[in-house]
Amino acid sequence: MAVKKVVASLDAEVKAKETVAKTEVKAPVKKEEAPKAEAKKAPAKKAAAPKTEAKKAPAKKAVKTVSEVKIQVEDREYSQEDLVKIANDVWVYDYAKDASELKSVKLYVKGSKVYYVFNEDITGDFNI
Repeated sequence: MAVKKVVASLDAEVKAKETVAKTEVKAPVKKEEAPKAEAKKAPAKKAAAPKTEAKKAPAKKAVKTVSEVKIQVEDREYSQEDLVKIANDVWVYDYAKDASELKSVKLYVKGSKVYYVFNEDITGDFNI
């Protein structure tokens, strides 16, 4: 019988707290008083998560990819950076443009010729 009284009193306390929480949420807050009211409130405690949810999934291992492009033409070898540098030189010296004006470069290699598209509209080619 004593256990029933304790359970009943605990249920009453929980219901009382829920009622207080509901009335606090429904009460209108003035715009000027909102920061003061929020600062005085104690942070709400989160319910304990079940043990099955507490375990996190193992982190996925990052796969390292090595990307290196080498192009061989006759007895010479060019890297991707080499071809981009040549394309930048074409932009600056052949078109007499400032390097900062170059926004995008697309390069296509076919045989010993490199075709380019500068800023999505200027096309041409150069030999390597």
